[in-house]
Amino acid sequence: MPAFMQPLVSVNQHNIALLFSNYLTSQAISSRVEKDPQGFAILCQSEKFAQAKLLFDEFIEDPYADKYQQAAWQQGELTEIVTNGVSFSEQFKTQFLAHAGGVTLTIFALCWFVFLASLLGFAQTIFNEIQFFPVFSIQALMTEPWRLIGPAFFHFSWLHIAFNSMWWWQLGGEVEHKLNKSTLLNVFLITAIASNLGQYLVSGANFGGLSGVVYGLVGFIWWLGYLAPDKGLSLPKALIGILLFWMLLGFAEILPMNMANTAHLLGLVSGCLLAVFYSKVIYRN
Repeated sequence: MPAFMQPLVSVNQHNIALLFSNYLTSQAISSRVEKDPQGFAILCQSEKFAQAKLLFDEFIEDPYADKYQQAAWQQGELTEIVTNGVSFSEQFKTQFLAHAGGVTLTIFALCWFVFLASLLGFAQTIFNEIQFFPVFSIQALMTEPWRLIGPAFFHFSWLHIAFNSMWWWQLGGEVEHKLNKSTLLNVFLITAIASNLGQYLVSGANFGGLSGVVYGLVGFIWWLGYLAPDKGLSLPKALIGILLFWMLLGFAEILPMNMANTAHLLGLVSGCLLAVFYSKVIYRN
């Protein structure tokens, strides 16, 4: 924390102040928000005041741009406030829907529908219908092809679905908005099939969750950011490091939970390979 924090600007909406403060933090500029008579003051470290002022001038033109939302999401800041007659919950809903397109929201909703239905007593029935093939064969594939991707929609706990669905919303929304719906759908289908098939071959059909697809999105965005930076997709190196470390902890079997480690690895690899394909074939012109 710097020795001196200098007032930068005052705004009348708490969530706007926090949004920009989080963005400053992501740009290595220390900041905080304080209540003042005019509303909410944003303070920043004095030696970076000029840089922060330029960033605020850019921010205020489009405060709900994706890069500010991503910074806030990574910092984990939430507010509870009603301003100008619009509650935070209404603002959050608007921003939530704006970030995610039709494919992102459809898969997000299907995961939660399956999970809530499972809580109501239908878990075993649903799992039996969408789990990976108990016995994998060409005949089974022809008669029940949905089982190739079915396990991605089934989650076993609140923590499991909250973690996976929010990562899907964040990363899937980025891909859908900056590329297109078909690209996101392709990433979903290919990484789901690759991760599910690999996990089945290693441990059998008793697994579920969207995490293989999430790691597929991580790999896709990570590598496409390097191979085709003009597409505007990227992930912070620290975030990539955390997710890779989490995957390694799963393989080390020291976490107090069962993890579909093979699904994570093959999801990541298939996502990286898809990024290579898109950059070298689809985007080569």
